[in-house]
Amino acid sequence: MWPTKCFGCCAVLCWLAVSYYVEAAGNIFANANSANREALGRLKSPIGATPPQPPPQNHQFLDEDEPEGECTNCVEEGPKVSKWTMPLLKMGEKRYYLGIFFKANWYRATQYCRYHGMHLASIGSQEENDKLEKHIKDYGLGAEHFWTSGTDQAEEGTFFWMSTGKPVTFTNWNAGEPNNFRYENGEEEHCLELWNRDGKGMKWNDSPCSFETYFVCEI
Repeated sequence: MWPTKCFGCCAVLCWLAVSYYVEAAGNIFANANSANREALGRLKSPIGATPPQPPPQNHQFLDEDEPEGECTNCVEEGPKVSKWTMPLLKMGEKRYYLGIFFKANWYRATQYCRYHGMHLASIGSQEENDKLEKHIKDYGLGAEHFWTSGTDQAEEGTFFWMSTGKPVTFTNWNAGEPNNFRYENGEEEHCLELWNRDGKGMKWNDSPCSFETYFVCEI
């Protein structure tokens, strides 16, 4: 009988401990301001858990397609808006969002976009690539790396867009890319990023999917 009683006591104690933690955590979150809640959420969430949330209600659209003088939702000229109210870039039926709150590996970036109803971006033309590049440079981030949804994890050398499942047809690789460089830890390059490597514009590069950088979401 002793083992059964002991097990029952342990179960009760464990339940009380968990209840105390949940209640304490709830009190912390209830008393914290919005910025602190986000920071606490990042600390509590392990990799793969719910990612931090931006304030989508503050996002604005840059309507690239409207005739000149009729841009009803454009960001006003003047000082650049804060990254906390980063506008979406509209091109045709697509809208793009620059993920610059934090740097993430390809998988976490994919999760973040999906959590907010978007996908990592796919790029189907030079015009699309050029407009994204301009949008990125307008925020002073032209020297940074940005994840897209491109990957050849299914078959080496055969890239497709994870966001659509379609093969990559238009390409804009940096010279010598993709090269699937193999690192000392055995990791290879299977995920597609935008990178102004040679000062010739934001072209494509294959990179280890574990590399943490900014990213582009689309909807």
